[in-house]
This record gives sequence, C-alpha cells and structure tokens, in this order.
Amino acid sequence: MKRIIFPNENGGICILVPTLEYLKNHTVEELAVKDVPVGRPYKIVDASEIPSDRTFRNAWEYAE
Repeated sequence: MKRIIFPNENGGICILVPTLEYLKNHTVEELAVKDVPVGRPYKIVDASEIPSDRTFRNAWEYAE
C-alpha cells in the first residue's frame, strides 16, 4: 500500500491514505494531483516507510 506525504503550511507533515474503494478506479498519482495543494511538493512512499510509533510525530520531517 502506498501513502502520499507532503509538508503542510505549519512545517509539519500531511499523510494521505488512499482507500481501496478509490484505488478501484484511480491511481495514487491521481489522488496526489487531486488532493495535494497546488505547488506543494509531495512524495509517494510505501506505507512501511511511515513510522508506526506516533510518539514523536511532531518531529517528522519532509525532505525532497
């Protein structure tokens, strides 16, 4: 499963999780174009790259 990550306006990270229902008719790339704010950089990553421990989630960073 893939996730879309992008930096938000407050310096944090947003993570978009596509639903299986959406993926029946669309791609992850289409979701990124639709939902990531215009001009904002983003990455499509494997779900395994997102830390499962949310203790320090405010310290997560986005690097291009």
